[in-house]
Amino acid sequence: MADKFVMCEVVTPERVLYSGNVKMVVAPGIEGEVGVLPLHAPLVAVLGVGELRLKLDENKYEYVAVHKGYIQVLEDKVIILANFAEFASEIDVERAKKAKEGAAKEIIEAQKKGEDYYKAQIDLEKAENRLRISKRI
Repeated sequence: MADKFVMCEVVTPERVLYSGNVKMVVAPGIEGEVGVLPLHAPLVAVLGVGELRLKLDENKYEYVAVHKGYIQVLEDKVIILANFAEFASEIDVERAKKAKEGAAKEIIEAQKKGEDYYKAQIDLEKAENRLRISKRI
């Protein structure tokens, strides 16, 4: 029996991060992980923050830090439209640590002043996710 694959594209506003055949996609949906194999039923779901796993073959995976977006599943194609996505191998750990520290400080300062800290909270969430995914390599 021949191995089955599904075409997968991971797209951000800046670039096409990945385009190729995969055996499986596991994406961080807002209500839990969404696993997709070839010939999956059509689906559209909202992505949260987390780890996107692309199974390239039996023993090889690509790990991607994803920060919100959408997944569209067709019978022969999976499209990930992410606000932000970065391969684990591309993550600059020191930069992510500095971003995490900076965002945490911004939240504290905004709370002291009684200001809105929504953007800093998003930055903190994104940095923490990047640090978590960077450990996969």
